[in-house]
Amino acid sequence: MKRSKELHLITGGGGYPGYTLGQQLIERGHNVLLLDLREPKWPMMEGMTFVKASITNLDELESAFQGVDCVYHMASYGMSGREQLNKKLIEAVNIGGTENVITACLKNKIQRLVYTSTYNVVFGGEEIRDGDETLPYLPLDKHTDSYSRTKNVAEQLVLKTNGREGLRTCALRLAGVYGPEDQRHIPRIVGYLEQGLLVATAAPESLQDFLHVENLAQGHLLAGEGLTEARGYVAAGQAYFLSDSCPVNTLYFYKPLIEGLGYDMPSLVIPVTLLYFFAFISEWVHFIVARVYNFQPLMTRTEVYKSCVTHYYSTDKAHRDLGYKPQKINNMIEVLEYYKKEGKMKKTRQQSTLMYYLVNIIIALVFASVVMSFLPGVK
Repeated sequence: MKRSKELHLITGGGGYPGYTLGQQLIERGHNVLLLDLREPKWPMMEGMTFVKASITNLDELESAFQGVDCVYHMASYGMSGREQLNKKLIEAVNIGGTENVITACLKNKIQRLVYTSTYNVVFGGEEIRDGDETLPYLPLDKHTDSYSRTKNVAEQLVLKTNGREGLRTCALRLAGVYGPEDQRHIPRIVGYLEQGLLVATAAPESLQDFLHVENLAQGHLLAGEGLTEARGYVAAGQAYFLSDSCPVNTLYFYKPLIEGLGYDMPSLVIPVTLLYFFAFISEWVHFIVARVYNFQPLMTRTEVYKSCVTHYYSTDKAHRDLGYKPQKINNMIEVLEYYKKEGKMKKTRQQSTLMYYLVNIIIALVFASVVMSFLPGVK
């Protein structure tokens, strides 16, 4: 492959964030390797190459990392939904895979590693307003899901490696990522709208951060540059929060999409504690029936925290050190236009599978019976 300036490798490069970062790196004049188990659904640009490999396979990584100048470790597993309940795979990918990435970087004498982390390394359900990077890591036993716990462990592994054998590292802690072609969060929201399942909200006064995929890519590109001698290694050993820097309630963040597709905003407000308990029961039922039917829980406990408890963080450090400045802020309009083109305007309610409804009826009955048992006079 003809080299223009440098060769940059992105683990998880087959996904929407990784591909978007690849685009920005190509525009910067670099060549890009997108490493993933699945090839991107978007067209490959000149200077962009796909490498099929797993971060859980050290031999594959060591081979793919040859000649690379900078690695962006974006690959992970277990971020949301039923994936959060697969503890074994989460640990293999997020901890074991990160250890392999570090080993492959050291063996190939790579000098820059940017790790894609998450707000969850410091957040565990307690309110945080305008937090910064001085916040301590959440104790591992306080995490309600394996994804957050393993990302906590992996971030610390990466940062502790900074300076070892010439490898400089940093970590970027992301808010909830969105964009027109997001493959994870927004399709799930649209699916719930189509099934008539988005009927209630909780904590409408709470505030959360979001991160447009192009702002995500900008932050990663700048972090990679911040690990160079030309920038005085300003990012080496550092962690940074990235967001659109405009906290908003989760439901109202999605309001342009919900109403733009022809649906009504949920008017029923329920207590966060009840929603959390429902999520707990959902996870419990999933544990029991997953081998027969791996259904998608409406929400997990971590998702209740993420969408119903106020937590937002300052991006001042990223702005000061890296020059980070969000270009798109809570931009749900372009997402709406994309889904309109995809024909997702409201139609007659689609029927979900019978099994999906049966599982959620079971969850609701268990939930109701437990709640009723605590009411006075009910036996």
